[in-house]
Amino acid sequence: MIKLAIAEDHQAIIDGILLLLEYEEDISIVGTTNDGEALVDLVRKKQPDVVLTDIRMPKKGGVAATEIIKKEFPNIKVLAFTMFDQNEAVQQMLEAGASGYLLKNSPLEEVLKAIRLVYSGNTFFDANIKVEKKSKGNTRNKGILTKRQNEILKLIAQGKTSLEIADELYIGVLTVDTHRKNMIRILGLKGKGALMRYALDKKYKF
Repeated sequence: MIKLAIAEDHQAIIDGILLLLEYEEDISIVGTTNDGEALVDLVRKKQPDVVLTDIRMPKKGGVAATEIIKKEFPNIKVLAFTMFDQNEAVQQMLEAGASGYLLKNSPLEEVLKAIRLVYSGNTFFDANIKVEKKSKGNTRNKGILTKRQNEILKLIAQGKTSLEIADELYIGVLTVDTHRKNMIRILGLKGKGALMRYALDKKYKF
């Protein structure tokens, strides 16, 4: 019997999956949650075999929740279930320890297939996404930001201006602008609005 936990902030999607699994004799739902923090609590209490989780959720994102789950319970399999098809999202879930990645527009029968495959120790990736292999000695294609720069990036993703960021972090506007320029250089970004787009792409991890 596969013990399954589901984390998804849209209850209608959870209800659809529950209907799908209702008559599957080899899968038992041990619990569902609508946010990442509740998912971690659920896993600690129920210790499921497989976790089906969205990436962007309230309180704690799917990437952060997966990192905690895999650190505490290495044998639990995590399957991402999301609408994000960006390579950055896929790579972050893989680095966090996920065994599979499924898009929400997939047929529900595909969900069944993915759950069973990751439970048996295999990986599963949606046919509509491309998994890029990273070369040895270069685990990150882009540079690593400092803690302060990540704080600024999070606020940029929230749509805050340099002045608003400066006020919130108690630093000067020029300092924020300097960080912005350095972040663009470190991340190898080009073009107007590139930093904002990058911040929004990473928002699911915050």
